[in-house]
Amino acid sequence: MEQKAVDYSYRSIWLMAYPILISLIMEQMIGITDTAFLGRVGEVELGASAIAGVYYLAIFMIGFGFTVGSQILMARRNGEGNYKAIGGIFYQGIYFLLLMSAVIFTVSQVYSEEILGLLVTSDKIAGAASSYIHWRVYGFFFSFIGAMFRAFFVGTTQTRTLTLNSIVMVLANVIFNYTLIFGKFGFPALGIAGAAIGSSLAELVSVIFFVIYTWRRIDYRKYGLNRIPAFRTRSLTQIMNVSLWTMVQNFISLSTWFLFFIFVEHLGERPLAISNIIRSVSSLPFMTIMAFASTCSALVSNAIGRGDTAQVRSLIGRHIRLCSCIVLPVIALIALFPHPVLRIYTDIPELVEASVPTLWVLCSSYLVMIPGNIYFQSVSGTGNTQAAFILELGALVIYLVYITIVIQGLKADVAFCWTAEHLYASCIGIVSYLYLRKGSWKNKKI
Repeated sequence: MEQKAVDYSYRSIWLMAYPILISLIMEQMIGITDTAFLGRVGEVELGASAIAGVYYLAIFMIGFGFTVGSQILMARRNGEGNYKAIGGIFYQGIYFLLLMSAVIFTVSQVYSEEILGLLVTSDKIAGAASSYIHWRVYGFFFSFIGAMFRAFFVGTTQTRTLTLNSIVMVLANVIFNYTLIFGKFGFPALGIAGAAIGSSLAELVSVIFFVIYTWRRIDYRKYGLNRIPAFRTRSLTQIMNVSLWTMVQNFISLSTWFLFFIFVEHLGERPLAISNIIRSVSSLPFMTIMAFASTCSALVSNAIGRGDTAQVRSLIGRHIRLCSCIVLPVIALIALFPHPVLRIYTDIPELVEASVPTLWVLCSSYLVMIPGNIYFQSVSGTGNTQAAFILELGALVIYLVYITIVIQGLKADVAFCWTAEHLYASCIGIVSYLYLRKGSWKNKKI
């Protein structure tokens, strides 16, 4: 039975998106903090944190992909008014993610050093990256559970909770990193290993906060969170039917980006250090895009759950326009004043000057990244995650061919290498737009 249509104004979209935005930005502050601190330790540590950070992120995105599928299901049940079913989805997700954390942790501890040794040409960077990964993988147990809590709050449109959690996590990360990297308050100076330990501890603090907040401030009985069910294969299978494709999709996507950094490392330690700085600069505006894309995905799923499929295309358009009004002015300021921005991440004058052209290339890519990512996440919001996987796989093949030719073949300047972002965003945006325009997603049941 169709429920009453809900008209999402720009204001209502913003009120839902900005807590997600704050949450994502605050999470990125973990990586930014690592970069800012390690940029004052040395170029080797700065470059190694780029390799190790993306390596960790590629693995993390497997679990995060599972929570995206869970979020889509929880949003659909929320739209249907079937609130009690949400708790079952949440707990089955927690069980699966804890098991996956244990497996990934073990595999990473055994094989990460060997993998990095084979891929990275610089022994110094390989050694520093291995040291980071050794301690960073402890964070999987906490980051996966935190991602599941985030899926619950986004799927049930209670996104304001994410803001406070993120602030707590970032403050913890700054304190832990400052203490452990530089050896303050009686602790030894651990360098890049200290950054990894600090980030993992900050994620533990985040999970503790989520548990206490949900217990004290959320109507957990309404969502069936007061009953902890046994492990149910049937329920997990239902989640996996939606999540499997987002898991594989996210892993392949981040693995391809990891290859980008591996290719850049072959150009030298300076291009890799530049790329890590640019990655950190891009994280804040990119997370703004992802906040609106995540909001759009959740609202699309809620709208379909109510039977209001006619509203989907207008929802997407509003998200793109509102996101552009926020992101593009910020990008313009970064492009006009690159030196003050770059000096946040390193105090090496030559490195700052060498990073400017790449920063300008990055800024121009946002013209296509905004519509591309919002359209793509909207495809996932329809519940057809297999279609989303196929669409991205095609775009990633083109991206991989491009970076192989430009970086490995032509040995191009690092600034030109970053034009790969324009190509990927254009491809994923076009195919997602065409899929949504086709309209075959309207009858998708999950």
